[in-house]
Amino acid sequence: MSLLFLCIKIFCVRIIDVSLGTFRTIITVKGKSLYASLIGFVEVFVWFIIVREALNTDVDSIWIAISYSLGFATGTYIGSFISNKFIKSNFSFEIITSNMELVNILRNKGYAVTVFNVKGKDDQNDKYMLLLEIDNNALNNLRNIVKKIDKQAFVIVTETKFVQNGYFRAL
Repeated sequence: MSLLFLCIKIFCVRIIDVSLGTFRTIITVKGKSLYASLIGFVEVFVWFIIVREALNTDVDSIWIAISYSLGFATGTYIGSFISNKFIKSNFSFEIITSNMELVNILRNKGYAVTVFNVKGKDDQNDKYMLLLEIDNNALNNLRNIVKKIDKQAFVIVTETKFVQNGYFRAL
């Protein structure tokens, strides 16, 4: 019974420390160094305690290593999930299309769309580049709209570090 308890404990604590590590990494990239360092302190403290216990046990079982590894994998997944839910991201969404109907549909759905005339490989065809700035909550919805209206549209999505002024669609 002590092996089962130890494995469950290692698994659960690894979820906590790896989730913190994943979250810390993402907020570091977002430029929140103070929060990242505080989370890093807690993360390493928790990691140290559980690693010490896992390595100093008298029990010799592969299940300890499996619990440790499963906790790491689960913590990575949970940390990513938490980060996606709680960290706001902005995206530049660029669409190259010849379908002007797409502009009206997007504007009617509340998106701010900037339109540029562009030339592709074939200079005869009228093409447009649509530029939108969106938050992460609108990403999948916008992708689905574009896919439904123009399956041939060329789409580029990049994460935006800084946005000043402009209009964001209200959800």
